[in-house]
Amino acid sequence: IKEAGFAGVEPVGGMNQDEVVKALEATGLKAASVCCHTHWAKPLSDPNPTAREVGLEGLKTSLRDAKRYGATSVLLVPAVVSKQVSYAEAYERSQAEIRKAIPLAEELGVKIAIENVWNKFLLSPLEAARYVDEFKSPAVGWHFDIGNIIRDAWPEQWIRILGSRIQKLHIKEFSVEKMNKQGPGAGLSVQFLEGSNDWPAIMKALDEIGYRGWGIAEQGGGDTPEGLKNLSERMDRIFAS
Repeated sequence: IKEAGFAGVEPVGGMNQDEVVKALEATGLKAASVCCHTHWAKPLSDPNPTAREVGLEGLKTSLRDAKRYGATSVLLVPAVVSKQVSYAEAYERSQAEIRKAIPLAEELGVKIAIENVWNKFLLSPLEAARYVDEFKSPAVGWHFDIGNIIRDAWPEQWIRILGSRIQKLHIKEFSVEKMNKQGPGAGLSVQFLEGSNDWPAIMKALDEIGYRGWGIAEQGGGDTPEGLKNLSERMDRIFAS
């Protein structure tokens, strides 16, 4: 990973802290972010209070992990809307649970960064900004996934509205053409610079809001040294857009 040109990694919460620290120290890599490990299986919007409790403890564990690793934020999928869980319920429950973790996040100096994913929740940038602002805490921000937005919207528009709320970026390509022919999931199976992302417009928007944080690759093809090098080189071209 280091030889390919990357400066860091994004560990998952709940790993063996000592092993992760040793690995970071041995390689010289940094922890860019920590991904909460419970938010899909035990979402904070779950109707079952016990499941929500497990999800909340997972978030708290990930916050502590991030502090130990030197990461400044935890990626959190806040809720999942379904036929059984209404939009309003997801909104109310997830905010209530996140509020329980804010004192720990503030104490540790680690931000809770909400990610936009295909969870049928927070579907507009105005609503996303409102959701974050309602916590009234600098400990809650946004982890913006560029590729996840392109199915329904334009990343540069979201970036300008979210502004300084954006803590981290997932750099991901998406093909609208593949989605239209083969379904939404197929849109993700495309290399950097070969999809629908308007990278110059995206980079311009990031410059306008003054973003200078991590750009984290969430892209297939990095399972070999050659694949990692290819990802790194293509990301260099993206950032130079």
